[in-house]
Amino acid sequence: MKKMFNITAPEGLHARPAALLVTAVTPFECDVQLMYKEKSVNLKSIMGVMALGIAPGSIVEISAEGPDAEKLFQTITEVIVSKGIGEEC
Repeated sequence: MKKMFNITAPEGLHARPAALLVTAVTPFECDVQLMYKEKSVNLKSIMGVMALGIAPGSIVEISAEGPDAEKLFQTITEVIVSKGIGEEC
């Protein structure tokens, strides 16, 4: 399962929004990856997410595989939209 998001936060995906995303997905069993500019990192790793240097206006892809992937996407979409991090493409 995959979804694309446009990062609209004026500061991009820096420490605070990265921490919100990592915290939101950590309880889930499935494997979840964040892809940006052909680089993929585990979305459960805050250092990995921050190392991508995702700027405002960037399009990222989130993919997840596992038994709770559908619920993970509901949660992550809610966090991204409600916290002003971005919007679903």
